[in-house]
Amino acid sequence: MGIGIGIAFSSTATFTPNNVASREFIDTKAPNAEICVQYGASAMVMDTRLFVTLNPFKVYVGQPSMRPGCVLRSSNWAILEQRKLVTSNQVSECKNRLNHFAYAGDLNSDKPDISCTYENDDAKNFFINTPGASAPTLETEKF
Repeated sequence: MGIGIGIAFSSTATFTPNNVASREFIDTKAPNAEICVQYGASAMVMDTRLFVTLNPFKVYVGQPSMRPGCVLRSSNWAILEQRKLVTSNQVSECKNRLNHFAYAGDLNSDKPDISCTYENDDAKNFFINTPGASAPTLETEKF
C-alpha cells in the first residue's frame, strides 16, 4: 500500500519543472496566466525545425524546444486586437481558415510570439481514448 501511495504522489506532485503532471501546473506557467485560463487554454509550445534535402531525399529534425503558451478561444480574439498585437486583417484571415490564435511569451512585452494555428481534429489523446470506450467532451475543450 505504501508503494502505491508513493507512486501516486510522485506522479502527481509538481514541485519541480521535471515533473509536469497536472493541468494546474501548466496553467500557472502559461504566459499571462490569468488571461490564458479565463479566455483560452494553457498549452505546451514545441518549436522545432525541419530540413528537407531533395537529392538524396532525406528529412532532418532539429532539436525541439518546449515553452509555455496559450491558445485563445476564437470568441476572445478581441484581447489581441485591443492590445494592437494583431490587425483586423490578420483576424479576418485567421477566421476565414477557421483557425485559432495562440501565443508564447508575455503579451505585455515588445514582441510576443503570436501565431494563427490550425486545430488538428486528427490529434487524439490516447491516454483517455481506449478501444470500446468513448471519452466525454468537456465544455472547456470546445473552442
